[in-house]
Amino acid sequence: MNSTSESLLIRLRQPGDQKAWSEFVRLYAPLIFRWARKTGIQVQDSRDIVQDVLAIVFQKLPEFQYEPSMSFRGWLRTITLNKHREYCRRAGKVVSANQSALLSLAVANAESTWDLNYRQALVDQALELIRHEFQTPTWEAVREFSTTDGKAAVIAKKHGVSVWTIYSAKSRMMSRLREIVNELMD
Repeated sequence: MNSTSESLLIRLRQPGDQKAWSEFVRLYAPLIFRWARKTGIQVQDSRDIVQDVLAIVFQKLPEFQYEPSMSFRGWLRTITLNKHREYCRRAGKVVSANQSALLSLAVANAESTWDLNYRQALVDQALELIRHEFQTPTWEAVREFSTTDGKAAVIAKKHGVSVWTIYSAKSRMMSRLREIVNELMD
């Protein structure tokens, strides 16, 4: 999960592959938005930056040569940072040398943050895709058990399910998550 799906990038280069672009936007728009928000700008301005970045990617991708040793997400971060700087110039905001240096440093050190955000976005999407496979009380019990330090017996009683149901559903959920995330990566 540390690299961008090469097959998706190849599909994006095919004219008219709307499904590939929808998948790309679903995967990367939230990441670009989070990065834009981390620069301190408002929500609407961050949305505008996302649109600008996606427009540039749409323009540049036909000539983009994917190199597995290089970072596609790094390229997206650079575009995002450049759009942020452009936004500041248009808005008449002065970006001091210190701010510019800090932003550049943040971009240089952000690979792990982007990877975490990217992974979280994939998991969130996978969770949405499998949500319908579980009954609501079971789903809520497993989510609570997985995200808190609560005891299975207490959580089971609270949601009206058995402890065995929580453990069994969690196992199925994790298996399905791995499946879906792998599909999203490919």
